[in-house]
Amino acid sequence: MSVNIVIGSSDKPEAAKELADTFKKSTQLTGNLYIAFPMIPTPDGPFPIDAIYISKTYGLILINLVEGNPKNDRTIISDQDNSFNKMESKLKSFSQLTSGRNLLVQMDCLTFAPLLTKPDSSINTFNTDTLDEVLKNIKKNDYDDHQYAILTSVIQNISNLKNRNITRNITKPESRGAKLKKIEESIANLDSEQSKAVIESVDNVQRIRGLAGSGKTIVIALKAAYLHARHPEWKIAVTFNTRSLKNLYKKLITNFYLQQTGEVPNFKNLLILHAWGSSGKHQNAGMYFYFCGNQDNNTYRDFKSARSKFGYNDAFSGACKEAIKNKTNDVPLFDAILVDEAQDFSKYFLQICYFMLKKVKRLVYAYDELQNLSTQTLPGPEKVFGNSKNGQPLVQFTLPSQDIILKKCYRNPRPILVTAHALGFGIYRHPDERTDTGLLQMFENKKLWTDIGYFNDGPIRDNSTVNLYRDDRSSPAFLEKHSSTDDLLQFHSFKNSEEQAKWITRHIETNIKDDELSPSDIVVINPNPLTTYDEVGIVRSMLLKKGINSNIAGSTDPDVFSEGADSVTFTGIYRVKGNEAAMVYVMNSEECYDHLNQVSTYRNILFTAMTRSTAWLRLTGIGHVMDSLIAEAAKTKEHDYRLKFLYPDKETRNKLRIINRDLSVRERSDLNSISTNIANIADKLSTGRISLADLQPQQLEILKELIKGDSHDKNQHS
Repeated sequence: MSVNIVIGSSDKPEAAKELADTFKKSTQLTGNLYIAFPMIPTPDGPFPIDAIYISKTYGLILINLVEGNPKNDRTIISDQDNSFNKMESKLKSFSQLTSGRNLLVQMDCLTFAPLLTKPDSSINTFNTDTLDEVLKNIKKNDYDDHQYAILTSVIQNISNLKNRNITRNITKPESRGAKLKKIEESIANLDSEQSKAVIESVDNVQRIRGLAGSGKTIVIALKAAYLHARHPEWKIAVTFNTRSLKNLYKKLITNFYLQQTGEVPNFKNLLILHAWGSSGKHQNAGMYFYFCGNQDNNTYRDFKSARSKFGYNDAFSGACKEAIKNKTNDVPLFDAILVDEAQDFSKYFLQICYFMLKKVKRLVYAYDELQNLSTQTLPGPEKVFGNSKNGQPLVQFTLPSQDIILKKCYRNPRPILVTAHALGFGIYRHPDERTDTGLLQMFENKKLWTDIGYFNDGPIRDNSTVNLYRDDRSSPAFLEKHSSTDDLLQFHSFKNSEEQAKWITRHIETNIKDDELSPSDIVVINPNPLTTYDEVGIVRSMLLKKGINSNIAGSTDPDVFSEGADSVTFTGIYRVKGNEAAMVYVMNSEECYDHLNQVSTYRNILFTAMTRSTAWLRLTGIGHVMDSLIAEAAKTKEHDYRLKFLYPDKETRNKLRIINRDLSVRERSDLNSISTNIANIADKLSTGRISLADLQPQQLEILKELIKGDSHDKNQHS
């Protein structure tokens, strides 16, 4: 047994450390100890609490910290009363914690003074040696899980954080709307790792890793609001890649800050900035824009210019690399910078953020541990941030709080998440004769599987069969228990686009009229971003004829994803990243099955699309290719939503990286040209239009050696 201890940004750091050490020594206590958290809104402004201990045994204990010798007893008691009264006022505003005029939760207040030589239990003071003694004066109770969860949620200030302000008129107790309402009304609590990620701060670089749906975006928003509340004078920036996240961030930060302080954030000191940014309106500014604008040789490039020089896929990374290369000076604008979606950025953008911090480098970056299922995660901080002039790494992680992993997925029902991984990695894909496996990609670091919440009966070894699974420890059961597995996840194949459009239209109409879902609960994703406007047109037209409004994400405002409760959102893959919906339709899914020379890219797109769903997922597609995708997905269900496969050895993993690598437009064009030429030569040789004697001997020898080498590799592998 032990207490989960979370230490925030305290203005009494020595006493805070001593208190944490004191609780660590006690082996009989359980619960949560928060230091420098929370703050309480009062008519006189935000009131900081030094520390708070929550447990099922003692309820709620406020702890005032005293550094140095404490003042007289009267002052100690007065400070305790002040803290008690303000917290009591806050708790009584929650009907779940009251009965009539009385609190349902016991609350006490203690004072911790490490230098106190003679603690006085009559006024609840204690030092590093007398914690157990002072707790003897506290009445014990046995609070049930429900009461404890409510109290924790209130203290964490997240009880209404994700409230979408949708009025649900539920008439059918078993409708999808009724189920969704129960999920939305369920008590929301941060787990221990999320709490640490939000509250624990270091005067250095900190990274937060986790799956999509593990709460990274919420953690970044809460952390920004928390730092702003504790240090309102700081200049803080929150930055990200997906523009449609901007309004979500503003909402989350505002809600949390209001609950902590009773005030609205000062967005002059807390800036929500897109990573790139542009000139013109102030709200369009971004991190890269600010960095370049403060250089002596302003090297800012807009997208058109960057695309022209570095190519479409490398436009931003190329621009950032160029900016770092041409850097003339640091740009110390911020006291803290928080980066979401770091997997979408090159190390050069993170370096830009690092050089935009003041002397203390408070940089927090969060990213999806899978990095869109690529075989390589972001490199360690030593490689990301490089070395100083004396050759030493600028950044090294020396504290546990600098590297936090969020293992639980709070978004996707387990069957959806595991199937998405199976399809993304090609776990049950038809074997490729070039590699003798269906796998498309695989982690080089096997530990990543456990980092993202999978379990295996025994160690993961090369050339050994693994049986990876998730359970309640990493995929909460409430996310899937509301509906049958066959309802959570469905695949449907159609003969043509019109049939697909009619089916999607009919089922969206049913979702709204019979299932009691709001239109804003529904998102339709088209995997290919280049065809989204054309492909979704027929479905939107059919919906409009039935009186159902819809919007294409970002079409009217790039910072807006959904246009309100009465609109179904259609989107390409890039706009939907970072967003979620209860009912998700992925149309034209067959495009992700075996896309020529881009199969890994499109499987990653499919994975991203599937993991947008918080409840129900429908994948639709056309023709025999969709049938093949359905057959592959069915094998995940046959294996009881486990990933069972032979873990590839290093040689095979290298082959997977080469064969399934993402090719540039030019590389794909060259490969297609070569393939066509080879096919022509083979056809002419087989039909006798040319003979081997017509070819140069040197060319023949090269071909023979290459074919011989390839055959040898296959024999060695088998």
